[in-house]
Amino acid sequence: MVFIKLREGEGVEEALRRFKRECERNGIMREFKRRQHYAPPSVRRKLKAAEARRKLSKLRRRRKPTA
Repeated sequence: MVFIKLREGEGVEEALRRFKRECERNGIMREFKRRQHYAPPSVRRKLKAAEARRKLSKLRRRRKPTA
């Protein structure tokens, strides 16, 4: 859980901005979006495998020698 203490003379807008930044830093919004819809285990496995393939191809492109 994220807590933000209001600073002396701080406006609501600034406190809200700090709160959103802290939520983003802790991955709360990412987790919320991930859990928003149920995905069966088979779909989760497929997504995980696709992500691994993307990462591997990205790594291969970086290592590819330039001619």
